[in-house]
Amino acid sequence: MTRYVSVAPARLERWLSGFTERHGVTSYHVTPSRLSASAQDGSLAEIDVPFGPLEDLTPAGLVAHVLADRRLGVLLVRRGGYGAGVFVGGELVDSKVGSRHVQGTTKAGGWSQQRFARRRDNQAREAFAAATEVAVRILAPAKLDVLVCGGDRKAIDTVLEDPRLKDLVPLVRPPFLGVADPKQKVLEQAGVDALAVRIELTDPA
Repeated sequence: MTRYVSVAPARLERWLSGFTERHGVTSYHVTPSRLSASAQDGSLAEIDVPFGPLEDLTPAGLVAHVLADRRLGVLLVRRGGYGAGVFVGGELVDSKVGSRHVQGTTKAGGWSQQRFARRRDNQAREAFAAATEVAVRILAPAKLDVLVCGGDRKAIDTVLEDPRLKDLVPLVRPPFLGVADPKQKVLEQAGVDALAVRIELTDPA
């Protein structure tokens, strides 16, 4: 059986110690992109290195890596809203959220449906344009180390196509966050989720 857990960077060292306490002597295989921990009872824990590559290929090296201070950017875009934030040491230091009305679907047919679709597309373009301007103002000058995105993938791609944001594209790293329409609290939680360490756990056969 495989399951997934997420832990805050500050809790990773204790979690690894607890894994050994629960499952017995543990051996590690560490690469620049992944840590695998195999326990005596057959349990397996695997961690994709966040914001890799990992340079110190040890469990302690991974702990130090996830605890390193980074300037993290978060960009959330959906049809109905957007948010951009800069996190330093896990603290939100600059942000902006906003919303634009985009109509839902309709069951009408014929000319009415076409007119509705055009209006909806125009509203979506306006929403993405507003999200782009916020990203340019908040994220572009922030000297980020990494950028995590979330919301709607097509919307994110549309925003990042802007030439003014070209320097951000190489900074994009997983995870891609699934979020509700971005509000301030959603953006704050996205920063927490972006930094969380995701662990894949496989129980003994």
